[in-house]
Amino acid sequence: MSLVLEHATLLDGTGRDPQPESRVVVDDGRISRISRSNGPSAPKGARVIDCQGRTLMPGLLDAHVHLASLDLDPVAEVALAPAVIALRIARQIEETLQAGFTTVRDAGGLDWGFKDAVNRGLIRGPRLFISGPFLSQTGGHGDNQRPRTAREPFHAIPGLTTETILADGADEVRRAAREALRRGADQIKVMASGGAASPTDELDHVQYSVDELSAAVGVARGVGTYVLAHAYGPGAIQACLRAGVRSIEHGNFLDEETADQMLSQSDTYLVPTVITYELLSHLEAGNGWTADNVRKIRQALTGAYDALGLAYEKGLRIGSGSDVLADMQGEKGKEIACQARIMGAMNAIVAATRTNAQLLRMEQEVGTLEEGKRADLIVLDADPLANPDIFGQANHVRLVVLGGEVVKDLDGGTPATALPQQGRATVPSGG
Repeated sequence: MSLVLEHATLLDGTGRDPQPESRVVVDDGRISRISRSNGPSAPKGARVIDCQGRTLMPGLLDAHVHLASLDLDPVAEVALAPAVIALRIARQIEETLQAGFTTVRDAGGLDWGFKDAVNRGLIRGPRLFISGPFLSQTGGHGDNQRPRTAREPFHAIPGLTTETILADGADEVRRAAREALRRGADQIKVMASGGAASPTDELDHVQYSVDELSAAVGVARGVGTYVLAHAYGPGAIQACLRAGVRSIEHGNFLDEETADQMLSQSDTYLVPTVITYELLSHLEAGNGWTADNVRKIRQALTGAYDALGLAYEKGLRIGSGSDVLADMQGEKGKEIACQARIMGAMNAIVAATRTNAQLLRMEQEVGTLEEGKRADLIVLDADPLANPDIFGQANHVRLVVLGGEVVKDLDGGTPATALPQQGRATVPSGG
């Protein structure tokens, strides 16, 4: 059955001005026609949804999620019953779709089995690109061994909790990258600098040499994929650029020299993750979150907006990632509002739609509303250009369509043939 959304204000994800009184026709999971609402009538038997002037736009993409993150303390996380862990992850996946995210890239931690569960229809979630286990050096970001002790491996629960493969030297990194791919990773995640959650490093520490990073890049390119790298400072970012890393995550301490180097690369993206620092900076030490964690998060926040402003001024390819953790998972959409403070609402929306689709190499399929593309659509009950904060509240997303299938339906609609013209389905206002 065809699906028709009409009387919509179309925000197509390209950066073009909104188009009022638009109609989008969906057939076989793809957009077959975009026209004015007073154009040709809907196909016979189609389900027609009256958007009543509300914003219709592409489904959102988040290029940096951690859907397997349940607790800021990894020890507390593994103490949960395996069934509880699995069900909580499944709920986070489902709620991500309900918030309007139709495609996400898990930046480390989520097992391939959850992607398989979505594909099999066992849970209803967004299109998933997974990175599998992190790759980290000994003592680096992702090494959860207790500091200043003899080696005590952290025991993750295979298939459920976040896992790191510790690899030192190019040969070990090469083997670890191959192992991540064997486990179903769509792309490879490496830790190129220190991190806020690390017990033994600082944010500006440079981790992994160019040779080690190049080993991971070589493995990825061999199977037609790429490497994304956690990297904060210029030294780590520049090492990544020399090695051919495609996606730089965070980049909070980006400087002008490094930004110019990024700009000279033809296929390099920056994925800021500002909202996670905004949220985490309000936490105090406790429950596995240490005073060092608090200090480093607040340090990271001080550079986040300056780095984003520099990247925007230089014209870098800026994607959108939330990096939210634990019980903050429901606040992914707030990243768009954070970016809008620097880039403006339209550019922040483009980052979370068209640019992220390009980053994920899905630009021919999703990210913009164009004829022939997959019908990943959302309807909002307020104007996101006037108030991008609405992306952070799932109740403002009134309708979600994934590949032509309505997966969040608050309109009570039925096929147009079963209703008089004046009784067609409408998308209700928010509340």
